[in-house]
Amino acid sequence: MPELNAEGISLISTTLVDHSGIAPTTLYTVPAGFTFMPDHVKIKAAGNEQATIISLGLSTALTDFCPNNTLSNLDIANDMVIVRPIPNTTPLKSQVYTAGEIFQVDVTTNVGNALNTYYLYGTLAAV
Repeated sequence: MPELNAEGISLISTTLVDHSGIAPTTLYTVPAGFTFMPDHVKIKAAGNEQATIISLGLSTALTDFCPNNTLSNLDIANDMVIVRPIPNTTPLKSQVYTAGEIFQVDVTTNVGNALNTYYLYGTLAAV
C-alpha cells in the first residue's frame, strides 16, 4: 500500500513519457473495486521541453483532468513542474475515475525529448 499524506494523497504511478512524438501514454489503469481521484502530476524533464504541449485525463477524453498545458518552465534536464487543474473559482473541480478506466497523458505538440518522468499522485479508494 502506498504511503499516504494527511489528505490521503499518494504516489500512484511513475511512467517514462516520450515527448518526441505525438501520442497518448497510459499513466494508470484503475483496478477493479476501486475509484481513483487524481490530485496532480509532477513532470521531470529529460531536456528542453518548453514548446511541448500535453493534456491529462481519461483515455477517451484526454483533457477532462487538465486541458492543454505548455511545458514552458522545463528548459533543461531535471527541471520539474507540477500540473493540476487550477480554476478561476473556488472550489477546485477534479474528476473521479472508476474500475477499468485509463488515465493518460496526451502529447499534442512534440518538440521534446524521450524519457521524461511522470509521477502521478492521487487517492485510490475501495468502492
